[in-house]
Amino acid sequence: MNSTRSGTVLEQLETDVRAVRDAMLAAEAARAADIAAAHPSHRRSAANLVHYLELRHHDVRDLQARLAATGLSSLGRSEAHVLATIDAVLSVLARLNGHEPPGPAAAVAMTEGPRLLAGNADRLLGTPAAKRASRIMVTLPSDAAAQPEMVAQMTERGMDIARVNCAHDGADEWARMIENVRATKRPNGHRPRIAMDLAGPKVRTGPLQPGPRVVRIAPRRDTLGVVTAPARVWLTCTGHAAPAGTVAVAVDDPGWLSRRQPGDRLELVDSRNATRHWEVVALGDDGCLVTTKQTTYLASGSRIVCRSAEGDDSVAVGELREAEQVHRVDLGDTVVLTRSLEPAPPTPSGAAHRIGCTLSEVFDQARAGERVWLDDGKIGGTIDRVCDDEIELVVTDVRPGGANLKAGKGINFPTTDLRLDALTAKDLVDLDFAAAHADMVNLSFVRRAADVEQLQAELAGRGADDVGIVLKIENVAAFEHLPELLLMAMRSRRVGVMIARGDLAVEVGFERLAEVQEEILWACEAAHVPVIWATQVLDTLARTGQPSRAEITDAAMSERAECVMLNKGPHIADAIHTLDSILTRMQHHQHKKRSLLRRLQAWDREPA
Repeated sequence: MNSTRSGTVLEQLETDVRAVRDAMLAAEAARAADIAAAHPSHRRSAANLVHYLELRHHDVRDLQARLAATGLSSLGRSEAHVLATIDAVLSVLARLNGHEPPGPAAAVAMTEGPRLLAGNADRLLGTPAAKRASRIMVTLPSDAAAQPEMVAQMTERGMDIARVNCAHDGADEWARMIENVRATKRPNGHRPRIAMDLAGPKVRTGPLQPGPRVVRIAPRRDTLGVVTAPARVWLTCTGHAAPAGTVAVAVDDPGWLSRRQPGDRLELVDSRNATRHWEVVALGDDGCLVTTKQTTYLASGSRIVCRSAEGDDSVAVGELREAEQVHRVDLGDTVVLTRSLEPAPPTPSGAAHRIGCTLSEVFDQARAGERVWLDDGKIGGTIDRVCDDEIELVVTDVRPGGANLKAGKGINFPTTDLRLDALTAKDLVDLDFAAAHADMVNLSFVRRAADVEQLQAELAGRGADDVGIVLKIENVAAFEHLPELLLMAMRSRRVGVMIARGDLAVEVGFERLAEVQEEILWACEAAHVPVIWATQVLDTLARTGQPSRAEITDAAMSERAECVMLNKGPHIADAIHTLDSILTRMQHHQHKKRSLLRRLQAWDREPA
């Protein structure tokens, strides 16, 4: 490239970069009131967020390519210090072109942005463990209220923050959970922090009429139908827990149980009028274990008979649980959501599936043509008709063969402009407890800045201004209004964002989740607001004890967030330990968008 051509290229670059800088300063002036309203510790961060948003209002991909071609920064990792990066590039270009560099702006310095984010994370989430930078938040199971040893083990394995879900249990259980958490200490000497998750206006399916009081007892069979293991039934008169791997069945006569001996042959007629034979194989203090190789549909009141030379000895089966009913929904079916929450009957053949919807406001705000997803995206449809008390939708998305629709499952309206208060009447009651006991409050189903402002006012009214606020981004409205949500939240001293990927994936579409997740991370880094990466992290490991390959990779990518959340499960202690190990290893390779080029000893070998 000749000098004339080179000069033309550099001059055009300088012109283009100056134009971007001017636009960013104009945006800062236009949002001066929002920046000034931020908490003093966040004002420079609020200005940096405005600068970043303005940068992203332009398509600068061509400018990035031209900057990189000249050996200058391509602006690709500038989120935490946008204007300072622009000024650094512009200063070089101006000097190369023989021009005076622009005067220094009141920008967040390149070394200052990461420090601001780290300080904000410490204030909200607590000091991280000595060996890793990301914290681990864990949802407490109900058992944590009565089992302090479980909580102690979770803290020992690496729990930094305990999450109490206000959608479950009550104030007495929450108090015991928190007491058990406060009694533990993390390896760095600090106690775990407490996050309380307000339930919010979650939309769910209503109840279904219960089925008959029948339990299906079946042996294990191979693909040819041959029995490989008998069914195991625990007959008892008490409410004590049954042995693992058994079906508990209550009988009405403890004397009958006391007369049983191993080897006794039992006979009964099940609900299909089929004669079935069982055998007593073991005795216990409060029952006996029987096995059978025959599938049995056992109903309440059925008689179980032990035949012997001395005569028949029978007992009646006690009251069994009502079987859970479901709607079997297939492609093209009609589902009718009703304002009434009376238990819905099973669907007659060829008829529409009717089920209640727990949030009455949707019947006034939903419109024909809008999308609806049921049960975490398992069933999708388009609204065909809306009337005062019903929303009729046609199923357009469901797996081959259909899916079961049960009571109490989530409903998402991603394209409906729902005007709902983020704080329900229940949330306001729960907030009394949270304001007195929690370090931070997670705001569920936030949609607009007014929702954040309401929470701030409610906390202030309870004298809890310094309780942290975490915005759960779990719907399209929250994602689209994220800049306004952040600027409003930054009026509080301690603030964070949770990427609640479960509902968010359903709302934005699974194929868009990765893209949306990245954009949230970038915006929060620009605001120097810590992020909690949540939903289904090591979920299979926590539930079954064996992780999937995909979720190990997902957990590794979560290191870019300041905190990672695990849900409850019987193997949660193992999941905490595994996540702790993954985060510790990954922090040496990745920080936000920047790869860290540490020495790779795996390839450090002499050639053969």
